[in-house]
Amino acid sequence: MRTAEAIRLVAAARTDADLFGADEPARRYRELVAALHPDRVPADSAVRAEATDAFVRVTTRWRARRVTVLGGYRLGAPAYSGDLADLYDVGAGRLLKLPRRPTDNDLMAREAHALRALAERGDPRYLPYVPRLVEEFPHRDPDTGAERRITVLATAPGLHDLTAVRRAYPDGLDARDAAWMWRRLLVALGLAHRAGVVHGAVLPPHVLIEPDGHGVVLVDWCFSVVDGGAVPALVPGHEDWYPAEVVAKRPCGPGTDIAMATRCMTWLMGPRAPRELLAFARGCLRPALNARPGDAWRLLRELDEVLDRLYGPRTFRPFTLTP
Repeated sequence: MRTAEAIRLVAAARTDADLFGADEPARRYRELVAALHPDRVPADSAVRAEATDAFVRVTTRWRARRVTVLGGYRLGAPAYSGDLADLYDVGAGRLLKLPRRPTDNDLMAREAHALRALAERGDPRYLPYVPRLVEEFPHRDPDTGAERRITVLATAPGLHDLTAVRRAYPDGLDARDAAWMWRRLLVALGLAHRAGVVHGAVLPPHVLIEPDGHGVVLVDWCFSVVDGGAVPALVPGHEDWYPAEVVAKRPCGPGTDIAMATRCMTWLMGPRAPRELLAFARGCLRPALNARPGDAWRLLRELDEVLDRLYGPRTFRPFTLTP
């Protein structure tokens, strides 16, 4: 959206529906903010003053509009925007996840089903590696009548996704730092696969790390498969990250997640990846699903052997994530 167009829209809007629309208000809000933000409009622009005024009106109305209550949870502006949904910090380490489109309710249901399966079947020692499903409930929009499936999730604070890590280390991450992320990601996959769950979208935005304590949480289980089947959809913008069985809509398996996790790690290290780890990765990225490793726990032991040959006994290596 261009700045002039955004100014006209704000000036003409008489209601929140005029300004933000009914179908995807959070998306419209982000477009308006991007077009009107003072940092985006040149200081010598003839419309800078109008843009700044419109920016203030948009943000003020958005904050007033978004302070609402759903299922007893008081919402402000979205804290995060995921592939399908906006997430709201509702306190006590919980995030309320509201899909932007009712047509994605089935994927929200997949996530809830997967997280219940993990909680019921998974080893309790490793459940902190995945979000916890607090509750789920439907919400009908009083203006449009559209019903959305809402989930409330609990997870650890202070997390950053692998996209942020790569942004902080654009020339590639030291393999010694990537090692603990890779190891813990395999633990998360080992937990899931033993519980009969395939994540189906192990991508950089879905792998979160806690830098100080070397924690990893694997999020966004909306594309998961429980007890067999095909991954239901591809995450837009990441189509080339998927192995062949997903693209072809064939049944997936643990090797699907292992291939995608390996891709995340090699991407993170970039040109700094040692040849020994690249050789290890090639075995995890074979084209055929049945040719790839299918046991994340066994693969973790094999990774540890490679790391031991490269660096010797494991020691804690502090990790700093700079902007």
